[in-house]
Amino acid sequence: MADPPTIRPCKRRVTVSIGSRSSSRRRRVVLIGCELTPYVLLRRPDRTVTTDDASESNPLDGHFLRYKWYRVQSDKKVAVCSIHPSEQATLQCLGCVKAKIPVAKSYHCTPKCFSDAWQHHRVLHDRAASAVNDNGNEEEELFGRFNNSGSGSSNTTLSASASSASLTNGVTPVYPAAVTQRSGGETWFEVGRSKTYTPTADDIGHVLKFECVVVDAETKLPVGHASTLLTSRVIPAPSPSPRRMIPVDGMGHLDPEGRITSSGSFTVLSYNILSDAYASSDLYNYCPSWALSWPYRRQNLLREIVGYRADIICLQEVQSDHYEEFFAPELDKHGYYGLYKKKTNEVFLGNANTIDGCATFFRRDRFSHVKKYEVEFNKAAQSLTDAMIPTTQRKTALNRLVKDNVALIVVLEAKVNNQPVDNPGKRQLLCVANTHVNVHHDLKDVKLWQVHTLLKGLEKIAASADIPMLVCGDFNSVPGSAPHTLLAVGKVDPSHPDLAVDPLSILRPPSKLVHQLPLVSAYSSFGRTIGVGYEQHRRRLDSTTNEPLFTNVTRDFIGSLDYIFYTADSLVVESLLELLDEESLRKDTALPSPEWSSDHIALLAEFRCCKSRSRR
Repeated sequence: MADPPTIRPCKRRVTVSIGSRSSSRRRRVVLIGCELTPYVLLRRPDRTVTTDDASESNPLDGHFLRYKWYRVQSDKKVAVCSIHPSEQATLQCLGCVKAKIPVAKSYHCTPKCFSDAWQHHRVLHDRAASAVNDNGNEEEELFGRFNNSGSGSSNTTLSASASSASLTNGVTPVYPAAVTQRSGGETWFEVGRSKTYTPTADDIGHVLKFECVVVDAETKLPVGHASTLLTSRVIPAPSPSPRRMIPVDGMGHLDPEGRITSSGSFTVLSYNILSDAYASSDLYNYCPSWALSWPYRRQNLLREIVGYRADIICLQEVQSDHYEEFFAPELDKHGYYGLYKKKTNEVFLGNANTIDGCATFFRRDRFSHVKKYEVEFNKAAQSLTDAMIPTTQRKTALNRLVKDNVALIVVLEAKVNNQPVDNPGKRQLLCVANTHVNVHHDLKDVKLWQVHTLLKGLEKIAASADIPMLVCGDFNSVPGSAPHTLLAVGKVDPSHPDLAVDPLSILRPPSKLVHQLPLVSAYSSFGRTIGVGYEQHRRRLDSTTNEPLFTNVTRDFIGSLDYIFYTADSLVVESLLELLDEESLRKDTALPSPEWSSDHIALLAEFRCCKSRSRR
């Protein structure tokens, strides 16, 4: 019989990096809903090393690997820091105890931790002092439910995707934990039998133990000793602060779950989710590494996106591999059908699988897919240079214009039972454009040319059919810039400063920078809404343009780059997702953060179809 393969020592016999494929020995933050994938090196008898799995159904040299996961439950009660939940608490705020603030909020790991957090921590005291707690429910609403199990961790609720039966953690569904070992005041409960494991709410506050052993394929007996690794304590994923839908015309009403609806209405979400390829620790070094990792961010993003329950979802910066392997199958579980357009790769130098693009999803029970148009600005650049640029200058022109950006245009048809009551029997079509315009600040001419090209394409669709339109995306253009002005006003003043940047003369004459679509920015509706309670929302708008003060917040930039435009002759805004205030985001320096997993914020608008009027 051949010598059995062994797990290579490599400083420790199993080398694991939680939430990462690296082989770092440092134990990382472990959160519920985020899959753990141990990094296991297997040394064969010929001393070659492989990371390939050796399963019972596909043994290697007559041996396979058996995996087990355990939850380690200590008899000793341990409190966890409220700011750094992977650290054990060493002090407690007595002011929180006196104010009857949930005990989990009162723990800190060091005096410096408490001092640094004081500015925001004291808000808990102020809110507790002003809260009227007649029946105890208000405290629960203010601070969230807390299960004082002795672990010092807040209890939380997983999203439907994370808590679904698909998280089996092994070859059989999750089964009631059975005591398997007890030693030194610790009890080990077996929780999984596969290489990967996804922590659940039951694991909060507990250490997990991973065990791997070589097994003889014939006798099914272990060969040698098991190799093990302990994780840090499992913590709940930070829950993003809930954002309400705010009616803007007084015609909507709240359903029993708090969602504003009206007859014939539908909701549209636009969100730049921050591609993992761009989420570098150098650029976002203020965000904890665990919160910047894709295994964490994808679950947090999915939880947020699904929570909005939008009928149409427009996402930007979706990597092609993430669309195929994660977003398409996960959103399919929630009733969405997806369409995707990957950026072209004439400029991109990285892995082809990590090229990002635009993804548009819609609810299958609300809409059906009629047609899809793909806009590749590289092709438009080639046509432009062939027609306008002298042969000797074409290479220079293409170097400036070819940036791989794309747009995805989808024509949808509303399902019959959701047609507006004032249009019985008529097909209700809707055109949704989703784009991500070039990011480079110095290429103002390229941004404007890309937006103008997209609008000309949409005009052709509008000329062929009387169809409401939505234009969503990250335009990388602030309010008042030439691209924003073209979208919102329909033309650009020849004296606009952005037109001064035009080395290829592609913006001349300025009189051609027009379009006939009656586009209006959805969020400008906040500025036109009057009444008690709207002052807070208007304060979050730019008073000149009525656009949000920001949709993108990093340490070095804050401003609006994302918009949802609609044709005002055929659609009416019913409600809008409330905007965030800068102070609440700055507590984590900027975006992304443990709470919000993109450097952009999501925009969500509810629309109602109305009778079409003549277009300008």
